[in-house]
Parts: sequence; structure tokens; C-alpha cells
Amino acid sequence: MAHTILNESLFAPAQVTVERQADGVTYVCSPLAPAPAVRCLGHYLEHWAAATPDAPFLMEREHGHWRGVSYAEALDQVRRIAAWLQQQGIAAHRAERPVMVLAENSVEHALLMLACLHIGVPYSALSTSYALVSKDFSKLRTLVQRLDPALIYVGNTQQFAPALHAIQGLHTARFVVPAGQDGHALPAPSVSFSALLADLDAAALGEVEAAYRKVGPHTVAKILFTSGSTSEPKGVINTQAMLCSNQASKAQLWPFLQRTPPVLLDWLPWNHTFGGNHNFNMILANGGTLYIDAGKPVPGAFDTSLVNLRAVAPTMYLNVPRGFDMLVPQLRSDAALRRQFFSRLQVIFYAAAALPQYLWDALMELSQQELGHVVPMVTGWGSTETSPLATDCNFHSQRCGVIGLPIPGVTLKLVPNGHKLEVRVKGPNVTPGYYKQPELAVKAFDQEGFYLIGDAVRFVDESRPELGLLFDGRVTEDFKLMTGTWVSAGTVRLKALQFLAPLAQDVVVAGHDRNDVRLLVFPNVAACRQISGATSAAPLSAVLAHPAVHAHIRTGLNELRKQGGGSSTFATCAYLMSEPPAVDAGEITDKGYINQGAVLRHRVGLVEHLYRADPADDVIFL
Repeated sequence: MAHTILNESLFAPAQVTVERQADGVTYVCSPLAPAPAVRCLGHYLEHWAAATPDAPFLMEREHGHWRGVSYAEALDQVRRIAAWLQQQGIAAHRAERPVMVLAENSVEHALLMLACLHIGVPYSALSTSYALVSKDFSKLRTLVQRLDPALIYVGNTQQFAPALHAIQGLHTARFVVPAGQDGHALPAPSVSFSALLADLDAAALGEVEAAYRKVGPHTVAKILFTSGSTSEPKGVINTQAMLCSNQASKAQLWPFLQRTPPVLLDWLPWNHTFGGNHNFNMILANGGTLYIDAGKPVPGAFDTSLVNLRAVAPTMYLNVPRGFDMLVPQLRSDAALRRQFFSRLQVIFYAAAALPQYLWDALMELSQQELGHVVPMVTGWGSTETSPLATDCNFHSQRCGVIGLPIPGVTLKLVPNGHKLEVRVKGPNVTPGYYKQPELAVKAFDQEGFYLIGDAVRFVDESRPELGLLFDGRVTEDFKLMTGTWVSAGTVRLKALQFLAPLAQDVVVAGHDRNDVRLLVFPNVAACRQISGATSAAPLSAVLAHPAVHAHIRTGLNELRKQGGGSSTFATCAYLMSEPPAVDAGEITDKGYINQGAVLRHRVGLVEHLYRADPADDVIFL
């Protein structure tokens, strides 16, 4: 299908400066001077509460109705909460004892976070999976001991009670529970969130204002733990300067944000930098409205997201690839949903993992079909350590995987590493280090002060660098076959997902020091049941062994091989795993990213099964 691109001035012109060194190192940066950043994130809340006091800011669905706070209401409640924190002596602890949050996204959660940011109290939200999915609570125990929080906000007292009992004795924090919930099940004294909203007198307000004025660029705003995609979670120090500079650059490259206040329906958790920094702060910085989506892209919970999408027409839609994978079939089959979804959509943004090309193509075709033109689909690139944006795509690229160009103020250093270009980052958005682990910072930067992020990139076109950079996988995930040929695991994974769709939810690429590449597949169980004709009562083992399922996988493997290339570019066989990725083993993160190395280490027996000399019947060969 031919795609029509409207000539709208959504983005600033794409510009880049490239400096190539004789030793093969290349420096890439924006020629634009970075826009001045505000002093702190609280500035945005103060500004919009004065400029558009009645504009809706934070909304959540309760009993079928959207409720929330305007900018003026949010500032009023943030000041009350900040005063309560000061009265409890928590503000005095500053970086030594942060406020910890163990909760899903909610208006209460957001207001507590904003109150901490307003007066310089470090905020740290932990992944709820460490408390709700984990069996041994080991990561939760480790992180609580490292944080030593002064206060813990608990999103659901009944759900989190077992985990909170498991960390009893590891902290002395007081609990705050949502208004209307009973804290008797918790192992320590608690206070209702409603108590934090007590009336302010002039003296208390003056103390809050004084603390707000002291917050500066180097004040610690957040301690965000890495998702464990590639290692154990580390507490990344996020300063006010990091977060504010990121939003200043975002507005430079996406000027439409300042013309039309963004409206976003978002589920992405605030313990992660994508949802908590990029998305939340983008709404705050531009006076937009955030509709908090209680759904997520997992079976069952995604129905909630669909209900919300039928009620809210976003101006931009941001998600992880798994979310788009679940959304596309619904947009194809439901004309009313498709019409609502695209009705005022300006941009589609994906991040947190690489997007398969077939999903990109599908969304382009759907927007063309509905609107007569395509909605730009873009991404950015970075990490928890870079706030998160280091690059942003401020142009309509012609394919998925283009991560754009360095944002103003950021310099990328491309260093030859084996068969790839390793990318390193320097800029005002980069963390100064890790919370209570100063030794990690020594290893995290090179001699020029560039952050070692561990990713690889390449130019879309070496002769036209303004066309952007392509994400080229993790340097640490690539490996060599016995022939000495390098395998780009990320590239093979994306192509395999395309040709094994819809039966493969994700794949892990094996073959280190082997003769060929083989795949461990996390199946899309619902799709496997559908293609096999099996009922919901049929055992999973029977579904995964069904001839129709094996035939579909075999066809996909053959299509992958037909794309051309040597033995490093295709897989000779695949095995469908019945056991989902394990949180405790670090195999999967909140955002759905599969840690290739962790899976291969944790499932070494299955890798050996793949490479048995006498092939097993459940291994699907070309």
C-alpha cells in the first residue's frame, strides 16, 4: 500500500554533526545548542497551575468514571503532602533516606512523587513484580536494604502484605496506605493518604516554599532501579538537571508539544524511566493530560486498556512492542475503535525493546486506511542512566529501528567493537552514578567521561547521517559460531519474530560456539490454541506439540532462511517452551524485555536439548 505523509511541522528539522577520527572512533552530536532547562520539575507544576489552573492533569478510572485533579488542585495537594513530609522529619533526611513507593500508577502515587520532587526528597518506586510475582522476594529485600526508606507508600494493602512481611526487620519506615484502605494487615504502623492532605497554615506553606526554592539542578530527584535487562538492578541517581534537560530537548525537537497540550493514555510503570520520566514528565512539562491506564499488554489486563481507548482519544500513543502486538488485531477488527484511536493522533512512539517490522507496517497501513495518510511512528533511545533520551527521532523514518539522532547537548561516541560500532553517551542527561554503589560509576564511564551503555548502532546511510541511526543490538548479546562468524542476536530475533508471527511472543537466540543458530521460543499460547483448534481445557503440552503449530513454525523458519545470508542469519530449528519467563531469574522485566543471557543461563538444559545429537521430536527443524 502506498503511504501518504502529510507535510506538517510536527518536528524540528533533523540536523547532525559527525566527526570521524583516524582511529575509527566517530563523534556524533546535534549542532543545536540545548534549550535552557528549568531549575526543577516543580517549576512546571507551578507554571501550569498559574497558566491553566483548571486544565485536567491526572485522571484515573474509578467505578467506570474518570476522576482526577487539575493543575491547580494538584499543586495544592502537592504542597499539603510536602508539608506533611516536613512535619514528619522526612524532608530533613534528603538523600540519606528516600521515600519508597510499592504501587501501581495512580493519582495518589503521582501526587506523592510530585511532592517529593517539589521539596527535594528523593523518590524511589520499585517494580511491583518484585512483590507480586516473585516467589522469594530476594530482589525486594536487597533493594529495601539498600534504600533504607523513611516512608513506604503501599498501593494495595492486601496484595502487598506478604511481601511487606518478608521485608520486616530490614527497615524502620512508616507505611502510607491509599485513602479508604485498611492498614491492619501490614507489619508496621501506617497512616492513610488522606491524612497527608491536612489543611495548610501560613507557616507550613512558608516552609514548603522555602524548601522548593532550595531545590536545584544537582538535587537528587529520583533513585530509579534499572530493570535488570542485562544485570542486577542498580539504583540510578536521577538529578533534577538530568530530567529537566531531557524535557527541554524534547520540546526543541517536538515543537508541536507546546502548540497542542498532549493527551496520553498510558500504563507504563513509573518505576521505569520510559513511563516515569519520558512520558510523565512530557505531560507535566507541556501542560498536558495523563489518563492513567490500569490495563497492560498481558492477556486479560489488556481488555481494560481497550475499554479505556474507547473512551479516550489520545494525541499521541506510546507503548512497548508487545502492546502494539496486542493492539493491531483489535484495530483491524473493530472499526469504531480504529476511528477513535486515530481521530486526533499525532504521533505513535515505541520504545523499551526493538519493534518487529511487521508491526510497523501494520500500523502504517491502518493509519493510511483510516485517515488517508500515515501517522508518524517514531522511537528514541537511551536508558535509565540517560533520563532516558539520548537520541530522538524527530522525523518520519522509512522503516522501524531508526532511533533518530542525538538530542541537543548530547554527544555520542561510536567505537569499533568487533564487527559493530559500540555507542557511548555524554551529556547533561547522564547520571552522576549509582545510589550507595559508587564503585559502579568507576566502571560505567570511559576515560573521556562517556557512559558505557553497552549498545551498538549504525547509520541508516553512511553518506547521509541526517537519516538517523539504527539500533544494532546489545554488544554483549552477540556471539560467534564455531566458524568464527559473528551472530547479531538482536537482528536474528527481530527477523524470527516477523516470520514466526503470531505464534512466537518472543525468541531467544542460541548458538555460542556451535555450528548453527537455534531458537528457544516463548509461545503466544492464545495464538497456538487458535491455530491448533484446541479448546482452553486442552493441556499446553498437547497444544505446543500439535502438527499445525509445528507446521507454522517450520514455514516461518524456512521463510527466514529464504531472506538470504549465511549460517549466522537464520535458525535451523526452534523449540517451544511451556514455561513462561521467570521474574526471579531475571529473564523478563516490567516492560516485557527478555534478557537473552539470563534465559540462556537459566535454561541451559533446554539449550542442550536443542543441540542433542539425536534430535528430539519436540524440536522443530527446517
